[in-house]
Amino acid sequence: MPALAEILSTKPSRLPPRMSDRPICTICADSMVAAEASAFLSENVISYLWTCDNCGYGFVTKHSTKIFRN
Repeated sequence: MPALAEILSTKPSRLPPRMSDRPICTICADSMVAAEASAFLSENVISYLWTCDNCGYGFVTKHSTKIFRN
């Protein structure tokens, strides 16, 4: 009697968004976990201050958010 089995991969097809969006220091290539500070620049733009714990290099990123209205 033939048997059929479904084999599922243990590797994720892609990294979760939070892991893949982590900034990497351009000086020492260390990955950063949390921003040092954040600020709302406008209704849908947030700015983050990042500082590398390894070498001290700092930079700012800006992200826009989607506005959902009911």
